[in-house]
Amino acid sequence: MLRLLCVTAHPDDEAGGFGGTLLHYARKGVETHVLCLTPGQAATNRAGAKNDDELAAMRRREFAAACKILNVTHGEVMDYPDARLYRIDFYTAVEDLTRRMRSIRPQVVITMGPEGSITAHPDHSMVSLFATMAFHWAARNNRFPEQLKQGLDVHKAQKLYYTSATFTIPERPPVFLPPITASVDAGEFLEAKIAAFKAHTSQTPLFAAVEATLRKRGAKEHFHLAAAATPRTVEQETDLFAGVAAD
Repeated sequence: MLRLLCVTAHPDDEAGGFGGTLLHYARKGVETHVLCLTPGQAATNRAGAKNDDELAAMRRREFAAACKILNVTHGEVMDYPDARLYRIDFYTAVEDLTRRMRSIRPQVVITMGPEGSITAHPDHSMVSLFATMAFHWAARNNRFPEQLKQGLDVHKAQKLYYTSATFTIPERPPVFLPPITASVDAGEFLEAKIAAFKAHTSQTPLFAAVEATLRKRGAKEHFHLAAAATPRTVEQETDLFAGVAAD
């Protein structure tokens, strides 16, 4: 069974950044998982929510609706604080993600780059760092050995990719995107991807700008191969699972 794990920061990241790829691989029979570290309770757009808890509950429901549109096998919103990931304990976050990687056992992991994607959001940068370390440490028996005593086993994921793009947002501070080494043709899923983003109804004021950006990205979602289990030189890929062995 092939398994893909996507690690994000906020509800709606799964659709805007990875929606086409998730749909592409679900169509191919790949088991897809999304881990979202925060419930997005610090969002500017609050849809009438009276407090952070009410907004978090709303955004969890929206995330579930979006994952349904994207045919995600399993989605989980974790409980880390939105807009404050840079303040949390690094080791704790990596431990949580390592536990989930050892449980899900993906061959391929996709997440944001340390630049924070085209928005340069600090939460995106921190998710990149947490997910990257978990990718490496999940394979080592001297990292979080208590998890192994609890019945989990080490897991050696085979590829780690950061999302990338062919453009930046001019009005934002400088963003230095990872070079593109893989492009997934997801053009047939563009409308579904936009629909998945619009399932996040609390964020309605963003719809026009996000849709314009998604259409600008066009038919392909781009990635950078950040790490691989087998040493290699860089090659341009059209399949994130190229060379991956199922287990």
